[in-house]
Parts: sequence; C-alpha cells; structure tokens
Amino acid sequence: MGDLITTLMVCHFIASVGAAEIRNLKTSTIFLMLQSLLLALIIAAFAGRSQNYSLYWWVALTVITKVIIIPWLLWVHIKKTQVMEIKPLVSFVVSFIVLAIFLVAFYQMIHTYAGFVAPTAAAAVEPARSALALSFTIFVLGLYVLVIHRDAVKIIIGLHLIENGVHLALVTLVPQLPVTTILGIVSNVVVAAVMLLFLTDSIYKAFGSSDTMKLSSLKG
Repeated sequence: MGDLITTLMVCHFIASVGAAEIRNLKTSTIFLMLQSLLLALIIAAFAGRSQNYSLYWWVALTVITKVIIIPWLLWVHIKKTQVMEIKPLVSFVVSFIVLAIFLVAFYQMIHTYAGFVAPTAAAAVEPARSALALSFTIFVLGLYVLVIHRDAVKIIIGLHLIENGVHLALVTLVPQLPVTTILGIVSNVVVAAVMLLFLTDSIYKAFGSSDTMKLSSLKG
C-alpha cells in the first residue's frame, strides 16, 4: 500500500505542475481534473491503510466537486472566452526552470526536516514523510500560480492547488481520525470556485478579457 500511495503522489505532483504551467487552458483544466482524481485515489488509499472508512465520503465529494463539477464549469467558461491563457508575468521557459529548481529544493528541505514541520511519529516514516513533503510543495506551487499568472482561470486553478495541498497534508498526518473526513469536506472550496467563475465571466463581459490585472482599472 505504501508503494501505491507514493506512486499516486508522484503522479499527483506531475499533474499539478501540468495544471499550473500549461498555457492551453483546456489542457490545463484536464490536468487539474486528473490531479483531483489522483487526490481522491490517494485519500481512498489512506482510507484502506488506516481503516478509516469514513474517508470514502470525502473521496465521493472530491470526485463530484473537483473531478466533475469544477472542471466542467471551467470548460464551459473557456469555450465562451479564450483557449490560451493571458500571458503571465514570466515566460514559460523561465517559469519552468525556476519551478524545477525551486520545487525540487523545497521538496528536499521539507522531506529532510519533516519532523520539525510536523513533529509527529506518523510524519517521520514513509510514505507519510514523502507525502507531507509533496503536499507542502503543491501548496507552494499554488501560491506561485496566484502570484505569477494573470488569467482568472489560472487563479482558480492556483486556489485548487493550494486546497489540494492542504487536503493532502491533512490526510497524510491524521488519516485514522473521523474528524479528518469532516475537516476535508467542510474545507472544500467549490462554492468559492463557483463565485470566482461568476466574477471571471463578469470581468470578461466588461473588458473582453479574463486578465485579472484589468481589475485595477476599476479604481476610482
């Protein structure tokens, strides 16, 4: 089971980077959907490993909201607007190189000092140690997306990466507690994502673009 979780984690991380960096918004949305599906599989694997079968409720909600509803809403929005992302603050090549160096270094740091970040017995052993390092790395990746990217769809994707990183850390540290399921369900940002999509549609109708930088023109 440990090897399965580690494999799913690696695939989850690759899908996260794809969702963050691919400039074609439809393809990026597909990677987001894949990333969320892998998150559901990881939670299911922890449910079996910890014998906390209430986690399957969290799995079901993740599939319904993050694998089906949010990607579908994003897809509908993209079809009405533009397929290619608004040009971010840095080029694809520069962004990819910076991310490759930073994320690897950040992962290694968290993996090395996992006991300091989460001083628990569970965090000190595999696969929890690697899972925790990956969850923090995905969280930071989401923050990077919020800072560097200007397209409203990418902002929503960045928020999902942050949330999924938090959920990954949560299920890694305390998979055996029933309250973990409750925390995972109530922290779902589907409502916020729907509201952001509504705001994104309003931005596009007002400016003919999904560029969030144009919101500064509303001042005054």
